[in-house]
Amino acid sequence: MALARLARTGFRRSGCAINNSANEKDVFFEGVLTRKCSSPCVENVLVSGNPSQLSNIRKTGQINFWSRGIRISPHSHFPQAERIVEESDPVHESPHYPTLEATKQGEKPRVVVLGTGWAACRFLKGLDTKIYDVVCISPRNHMVFTPLLASTAVGTLEFRSVAEPVGQIQTALSKDPNSFFYLASCMGVDTDKHEVYCETAGSNGLPQEPYQFKVAYDKLVIAAGAEPLTFGIKGVKEHAFFLREVYHAQEIRKKLLLNLMLSENPGITEEEKERLLHCVVIGGGPTGVEFSGELSDFIMRDVKDRYTHVKNYIRVTLIEANEILSSFDVSLRQYAQKHLTKSGVRLVKGVVKEVHPRKLVLSDGSDVPYGLLVWSTGVGPSEFVKSLNLPKSPGGRIGIDEWLRVPSVEDVFAVGDCAGFVEQTQRQVLPALAQVAEREGKYLVELFNKIGKQNGGKAFSAKDVSLGEPFVYNHLGSMASVGRYKALVDLRQTKDAKGVSLAGFLSWLIWRSAYLTRVVSWRNRFYVAVNWATTLVFGRDNSRI
Repeated sequence: MALARLARTGFRRSGCAINNSANEKDVFFEGVLTRKCSSPCVENVLVSGNPSQLSNIRKTGQINFWSRGIRISPHSHFPQAERIVEESDPVHESPHYPTLEATKQGEKPRVVVLGTGWAACRFLKGLDTKIYDVVCISPRNHMVFTPLLASTAVGTLEFRSVAEPVGQIQTALSKDPNSFFYLASCMGVDTDKHEVYCETAGSNGLPQEPYQFKVAYDKLVIAAGAEPLTFGIKGVKEHAFFLREVYHAQEIRKKLLLNLMLSENPGITEEEKERLLHCVVIGGGPTGVEFSGELSDFIMRDVKDRYTHVKNYIRVTLIEANEILSSFDVSLRQYAQKHLTKSGVRLVKGVVKEVHPRKLVLSDGSDVPYGLLVWSTGVGPSEFVKSLNLPKSPGGRIGIDEWLRVPSVEDVFAVGDCAGFVEQTQRQVLPALAQVAEREGKYLVELFNKIGKQNGGKAFSAKDVSLGEPFVYNHLGSMASVGRYKALVDLRQTKDAKGVSLAGFLSWLIWRSAYLTRVVSWRNRFYVAVNWATTLVFGRDNSRI
């Protein structure tokens, strides 16, 4: 008691405060998240290795958490007012890292899913919640129906039509007492302790910024997706728009309509009008081609009627280093090139060297001024995936075996764009497609339900469980819209195989019908059908909200 008073008095006299300065750093002290600051008095306490000294120094830390399932109140250091905790207060005897603790005997095994993409949501949808409790951790609370995302950027569809709340995909996340959804990003995984470390997404309204916690798991499914590839080209992240999330489409729409309206203002030079209304798309894959087709259709049907003063200035350029739609049949590629050119899309073969705020530079030295730049050159491993101390596949994805397990660790699985087969399997890494992710999620949930019925759901309990047949992927074909009621349908299983290839209006009907049936909920299917009908009759909405 006397030592505690002396320590408290010394801190007060020295004026030492654990603040939120620029040089502070989060550290773990015997499993406890605390703050490390530049103040020498605090460093002496940390170096001394005596946790009891820390228990007498607290800031206001008693919180009632609104997130269900966090069983331990955090006694963290807040950047606001300090208070000294009395020695008689048993609640503050030892600090704790906010935790969703490990399941106990008699409780259902807990499956933790990282992500809400195609693979994660297909897995969540089919998981038997009579066998498992489930925790989903993701910085977004919805799944994005990516094949129709390009349509939202130009107003063909509303944004809510392509966003499916994860709580409706798996209702246990909203209703079951031991199943939760946490709006957070995973920062690390401890496979030995069976724990994941998370940080809340956003900091508005939280008393501590950022707020961190950990979740224990029996089985872990990593479906964290991928990030757009920029190839290290200078200026891409700062000046280009990507098209993988709903907010990406929202920003593209805002920028497009802003440029259209600004170009009509008096005082804008001819050269500036041409730059403002020059839309450049980088990447000739399905996403780039579909967005170019939607944009050209928007220009042909809506812009020329509603922006008559600038209708002759707006144009679209698609830049690709090789061939557009390289995975499609040759005849389909040729059809796409002719149709896009006829629709006003200028096709340029080139490599981007550098991106500036108002222009980009190609490898041949030519400048391309732009008002809107959309980057769609494929995806690669995210920084989170790169940081994990797990086996990697060729290309840097998380390595998996034939049953989608991560080798050399227990109870960890990976699916979707973040995962790829390790070299030992002698299998090729599958492409980053929604079709692949969905099929992996479907296979894995069937595997989990089988394991759970054989009492293998708990941690370290599935070693002797028969897993059955390994995962095999059979490609069902590819589809892409090119605008103006035209699309491509390629039903070949491989690039070099023979099969059905269609292009034109019939393909467009197949494309729309197929995606309408693949939309997750009947609610969103209704939204999509209504949006298509209203766009056909009344045109696209051009309000900038």
